Amino acid sequence: MKFLDQAKIFVKSGDGGRGCVSFRREKYIEFGGPNGGDGGKGGSVIFEAVENLNTLIDFRYQQHFKAQRGQHGMGSDMAGAKGEDLIIKVPVGTEIVAEDGETVLADMVTPGQKFLIAKGGDGGRGNTRFKTSTNQAPRYAEPGWPGEEKWVWLKLKIIADIGLIGLPNAGKSTFLSAVTKARPKIADYPFTTLHPHLGVAWVDNKEIVLADIPGLIEGAHEGVGLGDRFLKHVERCGAFLHLIDGTAEDVVTAYKTIRKELELYKADLIKKPEVIALNKTDSLSKEESLAKVKELEKVSGHKVFAISAIAKSGVTECLREVASYITRNRQVKNEDANEALSEKKPWSPLD
Repeated sequence: MKFLDQAKIFVKSGDGGRGCVSFRREKYIEFGGPNGGDGGKGGSVIFEAVENLNTLIDFRYQQHFKAQRGQHGMGSDMAGAKGEDLIIKVPVGTEIVAEDGETVLADMVTPGQKFLIAKGGDGGRGNTRFKTSTNQAPRYAEPGWPGEEKWVWLKLKIIADIGLIGLPNAGKSTFLSAVTKARPKIADYPFTTLHPHLGVAWVDNKEIVLADIPGLIEGAHEGVGLGDRFLKHVERCGAFLHLIDGTAEDVVTAYKTIRKELELYKADLIKKPEVIALNKTDSLSKEESLAKVKELEKVSGHKVFAISAIAKSGVTECLREVASYITRNRQVKNEDANEALSEKKPWSPLD
């Protein structure tokens, strides 16, 4: 399935039904009087967040959504039927943004969460409603009220525990495929990853949802390379796993480049917890690996893990450190869950 994280759509709620002008016409009833029914209310447009979606690709092929209009009123005091509400299902993590592209109307972060974007128009009143002591045969009724219509942007921000960041060819996709069952494209050229990937890793009975975003380069905030469009997918992450290519000549510059781009995109991002890993150490000697780890620890002020994603060396220790920053409680606690895990053991990098 193709990944799409942004779409613009048009929504319109249903118009209200027209009120009816009608009079009783029954034998032996001399003065029947008005009996026109009210029009039905138009259907509303509602967004609902669901768990089984992870892309906005459906909105590429359908951009217009209109709810059903209310039925017109009828004689014999019969009101028109209400129009059916239109429920638009979106992935969890979708932001509903106004047409200006900036005003956030709703943030759909909880499965089952609903948001009324356009309310259906009220139905018009039939002529029965206008009968008075001085006007016992009114010959007019109200038209239905029009529904609301608007253009909105849908912007998907993936909800993951940990965001994988780093320069192109830092080994992010390789790491994701090594610790999860995700199968992103892997090649020996930059920008192999063109859209985000999600994967689920397990370590010590803890579930970790990892998001791999396309690599950043210097000037990404100005649109260089693939730009910073995909950085929004790590805004919700509890922490970052910063992978650095151990075969690079200057690992310190590589580290600073990513940190700078994060700060230029949104200053709050650099405040998030960060786990740093020097990748591809299988291509380095122990002396080279140790020297580069010390350089990174000096500039970052944090512990640096020496790993090799392709050889799965040091990966488990790195994941344990990453798991300590998970903000949502995903640890299996009850005995039933532990028994289920023993029967069907989750895949882990230790296997």
